[in-house]
Amino acid sequence: MSIVRAQERTLGILRWIVIAVLLVVTVFPFLYMLMMSFVRIEDLLRNPLMLIPDLGSVTVETYRRVLAPLEEGGYGFGRFMANSAIVATGATLLTMLLTIPASYAVSRLRFFGRRRVSALFLAVYLFPTIIIAVPIFVGFQVLGLGGSLWGLVIAYIALTVPVSVHMLRNYFATIPESIDEAALVDGANRWQIITRITIPLAMPTIMSTALYSFMIAWNEFLFALLFLSAKQDLWTVSLGLTRLADGQEVSKTILMAGSVLLTVPIVVLYGFAERALTEGLTAGADKG
Repeated sequence: MSIVRAQERTLGILRWIVIAVLLVVTVFPFLYMLMMSFVRIEDLLRNPLMLIPDLGSVTVETYRRVLAPLEEGGYGFGRFMANSAIVATGATLLTMLLTIPASYAVSRLRFFGRRRVSALFLAVYLFPTIIIAVPIFVGFQVLGLGGSLWGLVIAYIALTVPVSVHMLRNYFATIPESIDEAALVDGANRWQIITRITIPLAMPTIMSTALYSFMIAWNEFLFALLFLSAKQDLWTVSLGLTRLADGQEVSKTILMAGSVLLTVPIVVLYGFAERALTEGLTAGADKG
């Protein structure tokens, strides 16, 4: 018994060591970026190894410059973040409108080629994004949707719908079909079953899928570069951050402030929806 207890104690200590190491590796870079975004470049150059800035050197001037419009000598991140919010929100709403009925159909309805259709959604991810990005861009240019935020919103569906259908389909499959059959016997149609039964039961998973889709659209770069590179007033925040990274005269503190502005909205959104996200990822684990 003493050997077993020693093993358990050792494993318990190792577990906390591993957790501490992973926490430092994942959290420290973000905290360092956050702290350095509140200092002036002069202070950082005087003390490059500074980990925690002095209270007297803390300033929000970096964020003011990053968010200020280009006309006022800033970097226009306020406009870029607004564009990203429009694109990510629109893409997420359209994705969920298409994904929910598609996932229900693949998991519930019996039709020819059902398994092949389901497999095709994942097959999209076997190919590099550039393979679908260029044809979509060319096609949208012909349709007159190139170089617009709404064209970019529609284009993002090619990225978000396949993985969203896969995530929701797996959960819908765990909901007993007897629930649908009982509703059909009571006179409900398929649309009523989806809106009144399936969606409420799957809301945690729908929330987690929507958050994942929003994250993809918010952080995406390649499609945004193809669609919006010639129209700087329509740039998303990922394009704006690349401009800061490529600028030789841009200080590192400005770059860090832009990186924080790219990261924080996703972190805050996940923080508010943490409970729904956690329930969504674990929902259905105990269902037969």
